[in-house]
Amino acid sequence: QVQLVESGGGLVQPGGSLRLSCVLSGRIFRINAMGWYRQAPGKSRELVARVSTGGSTNLADSVKGRFTISRDDAQNTVYLQMHTLKPEDTAVYYCYAEIQPRDWASMGNYWGQGTQVTVSS
Repeated sequence: QVQLVESGGGLVQPGGSLRLSCVLSGRIFRINAMGWYRQAPGKSRELVARVSTGGSTNLADSVKGRFTISRDDAQNTVYLQMHTLKPEDTAVYYCYAEIQPRDWASMGNYWGQGTQVTVSS
């Protein structure tokens, strides 16, 4: 059973910073890309950031220059560092990972439960 557990969300004022963490646990043979999506009320889920096994990153245009994504493969953890937060960053943030749980299994997308980020004064 693979689990992804996010932490680090909360309430922050505009211009503030937060760091989200997502720890992967369980039966994991191989992890490919990892990343973060977010979903604001009334909107569809959107990709925020993605990091490949080689460390290459992709960021949504709306967060470039403000957010960074990183991974620690020794700890099976992916991070999202968020600076200069804006009210429009308010959303539930979901961690995801492309995981092969066993050597004989297929690669699949796994998701965390989400963590709320609220940017408000």
